[in-house]
Amino acid sequence: MPAAPALPNPLTHPVAHVQGRFRRWWQLRLPLTDTLTLTQRNVYILPTRPGFMLGATLLVLLVASINYQLNLGYLLTFLLAGSTVVGMHVCHGTLRGLTLHLIAPNNHFALETAYFDVKLINGRRRPRYAIGLSVLGTGHWSWTDVAAQGEALVQVAFRPDKRGRHRVPALTAETRFPLGTFRVWTVWRPAAEVLVYPAPEPSPPPLPPGEPRSGGATAASAQSTGDFDGVRAYRRGDPMKLVVWKKFAKADELISRDTQQAQRYELWLDAAQTGLPETEARLSRLCAWVLAADRLGVDYGLRLPGLEIKPACGAAHRMACLEALASC
Repeated sequence: MPAAPALPNPLTHPVAHVQGRFRRWWQLRLPLTDTLTLTQRNVYILPTRPGFMLGATLLVLLVASINYQLNLGYLLTFLLAGSTVVGMHVCHGTLRGLTLHLIAPNNHFALETAYFDVKLINGRRRPRYAIGLSVLGTGHWSWTDVAAQGEALVQVAFRPDKRGRHRVPALTAETRFPLGTFRVWTVWRPAAEVLVYPAPEPSPPPLPPGEPRSGGATAASAQSTGDFDGVRAYRRGDPMKLVVWKKFAKADELISRDTQQAQRYELWLDAAQTGLPETEARLSRLCAWVLAADRLGVDYGLRLPGLEIKPACGAAHRMACLEALASC
């Protein structure tokens, strides 16, 4: 799990430190759930800056009307005050009764933006307008309207910097409809988690040499190529099923799978073969090799400290290797 954000230094920023501690304590009291229905208990409301300015204006109008006994001043003051109260009620009702449902995000690579969807469900017979959703504290909002007795899908993004299993960050929903004088918001802690793979190395070296299969074959042929790619140039008479069409689409060159090499040698992606001292750098290179071997369509295995995944190929095998690298 990711570490909690560091609090400000209490000596240099005492107010920010107290605010950070209170915010952290308050968020930890919120339940973890992927579906949240907004009620009076979890919806909050405060005036905005224009709201405070409107309140000050109403106070000045009221004092002036009392001082000069202006009937039209009373009328204007109470008309504006009544409109403000109605706007406050409408603003609070825009979120109250709304249901938020998180659609669990897919696994992704570190340093990449992760996108996940939130479904907003409106059960009442009136539409809801100008509802914003954002990761708490980022300020990047996604806005939408929800039709009467309808649904809306909002996409939210966050960017974890480290590999591993991360909980989806706390979200906030807010609205200032209709007058903008009040801000109504809620804070939501989803229970879903996302697995972050290591970031693949941008320009990795070729795949390591193949190892001879158990049976006594020598590794001279594999070592002579310098790397194990499991492919060779197309030869007339090669079956069409051996052609690597992905490489043909990219390089406009016919490449065939080398079945003889694949039968004699097997590709192992070993952390010791990376030649890098740092753990994260090794995992990054292994991740790039896993993706490269998967693109070639060859069988490959993965060796990590305390873990060994036997050679195979396919989407399920790629997923298992990437999950092992993320959890290492």
